Amino acid sequence: MSNHNDLSQHQELNNEERQSMPETSDARRTVRIFSWASFFNDMGSDMIYPIWPLFVTSFAGVDMAILGFIDGLGDAIVSLSQALSGYLSDRFRKRKIFIWLGYFFAAISRLGYALSSVWQNLIFFRILDRAGKIRGSPRDAIIADISTDDNRGKNFGFLKTMDNLGAVVGIIITILLFKYLGFKNLFLLACIPSVIGTLLIILFIKEKPPAKPKEINKLSFKDFSFPLKIVSLLSAVFSLGSFSYSFLLIFAKTNGYKDSFIPLLYLLFTAVAGLSSLPFGKISDKIGRKPVLLISFLLWGITCIAFIFLRSSPLLIPLAFILYGLHRGGLDTVQKTFISELSPPEYKASVLGFFQMTVGLCALPSSLIAGFLWDKVHILAPFIFSIILTLISSLILLFVNKK
Repeated sequence: MSNHNDLSQHQELNNEERQSMPETSDARRTVRIFSWASFFNDMGSDMIYPIWPLFVTSFAGVDMAILGFIDGLGDAIVSLSQALSGYLSDRFRKRKIFIWLGYFFAAISRLGYALSSVWQNLIFFRILDRAGKIRGSPRDAIIADISTDDNRGKNFGFLKTMDNLGAVVGIIITILLFKYLGFKNLFLLACIPSVIGTLLIILFIKEKPPAKPKEINKLSFKDFSFPLKIVSLLSAVFSLGSFSYSFLLIFAKTNGYKDSFIPLLYLLFTAVAGLSSLPFGKISDKIGRKPVLLISFLLWGITCIAFIFLRSSPLLIPLAFILYGLHRGGLDTVQKTFISELSPPEYKASVLGFFQMTVGLCALPSSLIAGFLWDKVHILAPFIFSIILTLISSLILLFVNKK
């Protein structure tokens, strides 16, 4: 009990110190470098993602269940890699190596996609691609540490905005060049931006060891504060129903959209997410994380409702993708900010990684369930299932009390 009280007091003092600490030029520079590295990496990623479901389903023998399995497996690997890298970066007090290796893994995986001849080969390279997310927890811990309570949401929002702007550039490249290059050559081209991101981290980020934890190997879920436990629980429930974007793109295809138009829908929601991330972050700095997280949950529920009712009006489907983009802009920005503030300071990367693991492990059954419901029950069944879990998550969020 005394250890827990000491930790709580330490965290309160730590937070008070950071509140009064002005933002330094070094902190701004670090955020900018991370943001540009994220910009370039997502440029490469999103040269692939708009056509990913089309690419996977172009292989013989692939149905929606297999697509759901590959996407869900990738999301599960994301969760495990972030948990492991978060723990190791706290344990060994190293951040930088996990960040640049993550970008390097992404570059190699795209080369593997280009060389794959059967869909089974995609599994390994999808795992490598998503294992590149080992960069996430250590990078987010650095940003949380160099930020104050007054600008933490803004900094995470700026990072996410640059992330999404890079995605927008990548999507536009795909739209312009896909018909000339095809899948394989485009994937080879997508390696280059991630190599640039890797070099930015290696050359311009200076390693500053985080605070040395006293007994990190004894950190467990029971040591989490009540709000942190509740947010982890409700996020896991929400993730079980928050299936891969691939289903939304295939839904549009089944409702009359041609393959050449699918990347435009991906561009639409990515651009909206990018434009809304920074405003959502700034709003959360003013009114709190909880209201903005609740808004992002409700936006996903409305998105699912829109897809259900707009099926008979295909021309309005872009409206549903705009709602989805707003959901991603709020969720991706505020979740990380919220968790970083609820985390014990010595274990910030570990807790961020644990949280991502919890959410990501729910992504595999989520996409599998969605694929099964789509194939065996009805095309609208995944959306109805997701609406139910979204309502449950929103109700649980009401019990979170963060002063």
